[in-house]
Amino acid sequence: MTERLLLLIPPSQSKAVGGRRSTKKGVFDEALMEPRREVLSAVRSFLTTATLKELTTTFNAQGPLLERATAAVRDFENGRIPLLPAWRRYEGVVWTHLDPASLEPAQRRAVLVPSALYGLLSCEDLIADYRLKMNASLAPLGMLARFWRPTLTSVLEEHSRNRTIVSFLPQEHAASIDFAALARSRQVVHVHFVAADESRAVGHDAKAVKGVLARRLLDDGSDVFHFFEWQDWRARREGNHVYVAAPKRDAALPLRPPPS
Repeated sequence: MTERLLLLIPPSQSKAVGGRRSTKKGVFDEALMEPRREVLSAVRSFLTTATLKELTTTFNAQGPLLERATAAVRDFENGRIPLLPAWRRYEGVVWTHLDPASLEPAQRRAVLVPSALYGLLSCEDLIADYRLKMNASLAPLGMLARFWRPTLTSVLEEHSRNRTIVSFLPQEHAASIDFAALARSRQVVHVHFVAADESRAVGHDAKAVKGVLARRLLDDGSDVFHFFEWQDWRARREGNHVYVAAPKRDAALPLRPPPS
């Protein structure tokens, strides 16, 4: 990593199972201890009264995935919490293309993840197997993004001294941070993934490109924005906004797999 960047990357719903118990402290454990307790308490209370439909909606899961999500909460209750580093826990498309296993520890610590359960994580922090969306609403906290917003903004401002923050966050997770307030004291760059004509946002295919671009930034710094190109996706920077445009091919065509 050639300069002091902090990257905000969304968590993945797809997660590895397993882990081991540990008392190792994470970067934000002390600062976020109390709000994390509040969220976990709200989740526990929710489990005692929720209908199957409410559980399915809140955890965005059903069948075995829903059983796994509720079991994870009970692991917190009985103290048997298997933990993995966040970079090993998250398994989605963004994380696969980021390839965190081949990053240096200092590079992984520069990757931060907003989380509905944990608030904010370093990629190196140990986390449980959990499933909870930032736009879920839990009594008495309300929508979790709004609950976390003041705290995460303050914690991120403190943590990001002398660093440029690069946000790859979709709206669900961006809502947990007051970027307007943050930008008054920090440089914040927002990365947008758009269709070839830049008229609209793009969806699933952009996840792979997001991971690739994040990795290039960690390796080569923000100059990458001026020449980034991958599988005909191209970046263009305008001030504190970067637009990564999809190729002009049929949007239904899948991306080519990354080289092995």
